[in-house]
Formats: sequence, C-alpha cells, structure tokens
Amino acid sequence: MIFVTVGHQMPFDRMIRLVDQWAAAHPDTDVFAQIGESPDSGYRPQHMEYQALLTRDEFDACLERCDAVIAHAGAGTIIEALRRNKPLLVLPRLSEHDETRNDHQVGTARHFAEQQQLLAAFDDQELLQNIDKLVSFRPARDIGDQASPELLARLRAFMGAAAVGSG
Repeated sequence: MIFVTVGHQMPFDRMIRLVDQWAAAHPDTDVFAQIGESPDSGYRPQHMEYQALLTRDEFDACLERCDAVIAHAGAGTIIEALRRNKPLLVLPRLSEHDETRNDHQVGTARHFAEQQQLLAAFDDQELLQNIDKLVSFRPARDIGDQASPELLARLRAFMGAAAVGSG
C-alpha cells in the first residue's frame, strides 16, 4: 500500500489530485490518503481510499503497514517515514500555488534528496514519474532516534554564539 499524507495543518489538493490521477492509471495498486480538512469543498479523490484526518495512532498504523509514502515536504513527516525506513517521495508545497506562506519545503526536500534519503519532485510531472520509482527506492542509510554528533555540535555552537550576541 502507498500511504499519502498532507500533514495535519492544511489540505494539499494539488498533490492529492496528482496521486489520484496516478491511482486511476494503476488500479491494482492500493493507495490510501490522508487529505486534510478543507474549509471549502476541496478535492475529493475518486480512485483511492481517503480520510480527512487521522489520529496519531491511525497515522502510525498507516506508516507501519505501508510499502511507501508520498507526502508534502514537512520535516515531521519526513523524519517519521525515515525512522521506519519507508521509501518516501515528497512534493514541496509552493507559495506560488497558495499552498504555504513561503517555499521553505523546497529547501527541506532538496537537502534530504541530496542525501539520497528520499525522492523529491519539484513539479507535477516529476511527481507522476517518481511514483513508479518509489516502491523500489531505498534511503541511503538508516536514521537513528537521536541527532547526529555533527548536528548537536552545530546547535551548541549556534546557541553559544546566540547567548554571547544577546548580552
């Protein structure tokens, strides 16, 4: 099963519409989507099962049983999928489509893609092409439950510099 999630903050109709289009052409593939609640009608998939919101337990259960994940490029979703060593394809939300306030997810997607931890799509066509590659993709390495020593050292240095600068 491919698990599609838009996160818990807002819908992501562009991504859901694209994956639904892909699901229509691949009826033998089980796809389940968490699509978010929309203040207006929003897009409702026609070719895959979906639910607006999931509890934390339901979300975790979907991540455990899925074969792959398609998601927005939110850090929390990325970390949860990588912790479970799930093949992951992300499509960053873009401000030009009014999907977010700024394009911070583009940098997040690029960073993890450069580390070969996930597949990233930066436009609609690339998303559709990468879905076919998703199930066979494997992250370059496992991530642990703790931050790397390099990240911790950088954070300590940053916090030390911030404390000195605020005095």
